[in-house]
Amino acid sequence: MPQLTALDAQFLHFETATNVANIAGLAILDGDLHRADLQALLEQRLPYVPALRRKLAPVPFGLDHPYWMQEDDLDLDYHVREIGLPPPGDERQLAEQVSRLHARRLDRRRPLWEIYLVHGLSGGRMGLYTKIHHAAVDGVGGADVLAALLDTGPRPAPPPEAEPERDSPPPGQAEMLARGLARLAGNPAHAVRFASMAVPYLDEIPVVSSLPGARFVSGLARTLAGARQVPDLPTLPAPRTPFSGPVSEHRRFAYVSLPLDELKRVRKAFGVTVNDVVMTVCAGALRRWLAAHGGVPAQPLVAGVPFSLRDAGAEGPGNQVTIMTAPLAVHVADPAERLQHVRQAMRRLKDRFSPASARWLREFSESMPAALMGLASRSAFALLGQAAPPINLIVSNVPGPQFPLYVCGARLLHHYPVSVISDVSGGVNITAFSYDGSLDIGVITDRAMVPDAWELAGHLRDALSELRNAEANVPQ
Repeated sequence: MPQLTALDAQFLHFETATNVANIAGLAILDGDLHRADLQALLEQRLPYVPALRRKLAPVPFGLDHPYWMQEDDLDLDYHVREIGLPPPGDERQLAEQVSRLHARRLDRRRPLWEIYLVHGLSGGRMGLYTKIHHAAVDGVGGADVLAALLDTGPRPAPPPEAEPERDSPPPGQAEMLARGLARLAGNPAHAVRFASMAVPYLDEIPVVSSLPGARFVSGLARTLAGARQVPDLPTLPAPRTPFSGPVSEHRRFAYVSLPLDELKRVRKAFGVTVNDVVMTVCAGALRRWLAAHGGVPAQPLVAGVPFSLRDAGAEGPGNQVTIMTAPLAVHVADPAERLQHVRQAMRRLKDRFSPASARWLREFSESMPAALMGLASRSAFALLGQAAPPINLIVSNVPGPQFPLYVCGARLLHHYPVSVISDVSGGVNITAFSYDGSLDIGVITDRAMVPDAWELAGHLRDALSELRNAEANVPQ
């Protein structure tokens, strides 16, 4: 039975009355879907989706990270729920329901997921909101879980012929204690090994890189080790914005779809990547929002950009992800110039960023005693949220399939990510998912900081229009 890694466990420690570690998606389906049909599909496929049939098995006294244990009596009546929208059943009503559902913590006594069928959406459509705890999956793993429930045609595929693998049971209480004590004894040696790995990468880690001498020490360590010379990363202090600081317990959600071919035309005209265009669209939208709510800062915003550490084809539970920090040129008025700023910044980051820095951070987490990690994590989050948040928001762009998918015969029209905001990352998260010719963007905000998430979502469409207009002035 697998045990949570230190990074997985941090998403449990992260949660408070206001910080919730749910990652989710809102699917818009063409046609109505019956709860019984979805439950029947899940009955067939859950044995092949380990993340959805496991629950936490805590270690006594919190001496070590919890284990996952298989739930043999999964209650689908609990996990699969349905609600209805009152007339007229519009997009804002659907988003309001998602806002409320997303703010609720999952029950840790059960497998950490829930699905809601939302009936009554206008145009004969329905919503399907699926949430799962970040301790169980990262963004890539979450997409894999969703894919296991989808089909490439209207008729559901038969279940695999192979027998599903069963997890071995977790250790007993006495063995958990013994393993926890053994791990505790090995923590000092682990910490020494971590320190030797960490020094060359101090300048790549948010917060740490801003400490006095961090850049000098890491540069000296690379020189002494004979490593190749790399350009210095820019110092990125996050300016204060209306969405900086601790978040409340309330959320707002909105969504928008942009034609993927329009982003590709901008990409081709300016010789950039689609991701550069997405980041610039976000920068343009944020600039418009800030101009109407307190003013645009004279420096870039700092975005946390999730970066997967999974090797191609790699599978497995848990989190294999880190965060890069990227400047968002909201201070640049001209959209074409803004795009070039983003292009240069992203190229510099990709040339400079090394997964090794993320791996040493994981080593650091593993070197901490589990009993202290919860307190340390909560204290660090509280301090950074109050004093100097290292980033202004999270921006993510996840590639998806470019062909239609189906759930129990209903076609998936759009899939909007619903992600995480926190005291440290700020009160805005913009996550995009490309699917079947569309870029589906979910905007989750703190209600007290950004009460109208639809305003920000609308600015995303405006920002793309700006780039399309600028594209017309590019010499062919």
